[in-house]
Amino acid sequence: MSSESDEPVPQRLTRAQAKARTRRLLLDAAARVFARKGFTGASVEEIAESAGFSIGALYSNFNGKEALFLELMAERGLGRVAEAAQTLDRHEAGTGEAAAELGRLLVHVADKDIDFAPLQAEFWLYAVRNPHVLDTMAAALREPRQELQGLVATWLTEQGAPSEVGADAVATVVAALFQGLVRLRRVDPDSVPEELFGQALRWLFTGIGAAPDRDRPAPGEPSP
Repeated sequence: MSSESDEPVPQRLTRAQAKARTRRLLLDAAARVFARKGFTGASVEEIAESAGFSIGALYSNFNGKEALFLELMAERGLGRVAEAAQTLDRHEAGTGEAAAELGRLLVHVADKDIDFAPLQAEFWLYAVRNPHVLDTMAAALREPRQELQGLVATWLTEQGAPSEVGADAVATVVAALFQGLVRLRRVDPDSVPEELFGQALRWLFTGIGAAPDRDRPAPGEPSP
């Protein structure tokens, strides 16, 4: 017969673990409240209450509603880049299998993750109307952009791209292509079939791979 002393004693969280847990609960609550009420309609009071904390606890972890939303946006961006990286780990870049999986990723975001895309559009309008937010937004999205840039750099190497093609510029095009197709599919699904995003990426990288490198002699020209 077991005694009370046999029961495991819950370990007390360290200060860092407790802070991380509080931040996570606040972010999860913010995601729920934003989904229900939008960015403008949500309040820090409701977010804190939904998470089970005081307003003071919220402000001790985040500067406010903008900071909560931007961290959620950065998390989503990192998650999508990680999914794309896993796809390319399973399938060689440029193959039909990789293109098909990347297309399914876009369709999932457009058709299933229906709350966040409108929130992103709403926050973009908010940031444009409040220019002081734009720098903060750019800083918050820097990490997912850097992750995407690293992934694009690998693709460019595999495609034998010209040295003058910058991974940063191509990453910008890939991100814009993804976001634009997600929004268009939400409006007109038939215009953005599942395979379109993967096809567009193949067109992009095939074109880059075929572009002449200024550091290489053109066909028929003597080597320097």
